Amino acid sequence: MRGRLYSSCVRSSMLHGRKENVVALQPAEMRMVRWMCGVKLKDRLPSKELRERLVIDDIALVLQQNRLRWYGHVLRKDDDDWVKKCMEYEVQSPRPRGRPKRTWREVVREDCQARKLNKEDAMDRCEWRKMIKDVR
Repeated sequence: MRGRLYSSCVRSSMLHGRKENVVALQPAEMRMVRWMCGVKLKDRLPSKELRERLVIDDIALVLQQNRLRWYGHVLRKDDDDWVKKCMEYEVQSPRPRGRPKRTWREVVREDCQARKLNKEDAMDRCEWRKMIKDVR
């Protein structure tokens, strides 16, 4: 019951804000999970075991599923749709110094490579959803 409440209320509000910052979201999530399970950090129980108690997935996996779900939605749109055009648009401007920031497209490409997905898979909505939900 706690896990379902957490997934529907707390996690959804956490994911509503900055979605790419998994490094900041994972410790916050685990702090809440430990609190819900009544476990202290000193008890040294694995995160996976605590998540299994509450029957919730890792927040990084949920973020990846959400990104891929949106990516599939955009790929299925018409070629002249403005959302699809925005996804493929390259901004031409002088680059600032230092390492370039990771783009959403790069993160999605890595997600697709990790799950061995391609653009053609996204055209079948039912299969795409199965492939996204499959990996645990």
